[in-house]
Amino acid sequence: MADRIRIDWTTCQGHGLCVELLPEHITSDEWGYPLVDGDPLPARAVKRARRAAADCPTLALKLRPS
Repeated sequence: MADRIRIDWTTCQGHGLCVELLPEHITSDEWGYPLVDGDPLPARAVKRARRAAADCPTLALKLRPS
């Protein structure tokens, strides 16, 4: 099963680090909050997605199996 990116909206503060680390999968809205494409991550992006989740200042970014 492929991983998908999820955002915990109760903790996300729109810092934008996830957008910088995964620009091909996450964009930001006009307020700086992430917009996730919802597609399963390709295997080549999983390592960077895990890093983005670990580096999120509020730990709002999660990876979940589809």
